[in-house]
Amino acid sequence: FGLGIGAFGVLGFVNRLEMFSTTGQPVLGLSSNGLLSTVSVVVAVVLVAAGVRGGRLASTVLVVVGAAFVASGLINTLVLGTPLNLLAFRIPNVVFSFVAGALLLFLGAWGRFTGRLPDDNPYRQERHEHEGHEDDKK
Repeated sequence: FGLGIGAFGVLGFVNRLEMFSTTGQPVLGLSSNGLLSTVSVVVAVVLVAAGVRGGRLASTVLVVVGAAFVASGLINTLVLGTPLNLLAFRIPNVVFSFVAGALLLFLGAWGRFTGRLPDDNPYRQERHEHEGHEDDKK
């Protein structure tokens, strides 16, 4: 997901989009400007770095970034067609923000809230610290 967001941002730079245009130009089916391209590259770096690091950090980053995407969708819905539309959002951008945010929230929260986690999952280990491992019981 981070690589896709990064590609979107880089394509915005390649197209030399105006930094603060409120109308934007199409990039991969979404509207973009230089500011959205910059934000996209930063988010991509954060997501890829968290994915490489893994574990709790990755889960936390996915939840935080997912919530930010959902919030961005809500906020940018309110500023569509106004001079405050600094990221040049259009309706497809809003839909993408909601879908991407929900997906990131789901994936980030999966290991924290789901049942039947594997024994090596850090959230399962934290919840069951007082219990011995199955190998210790034999």
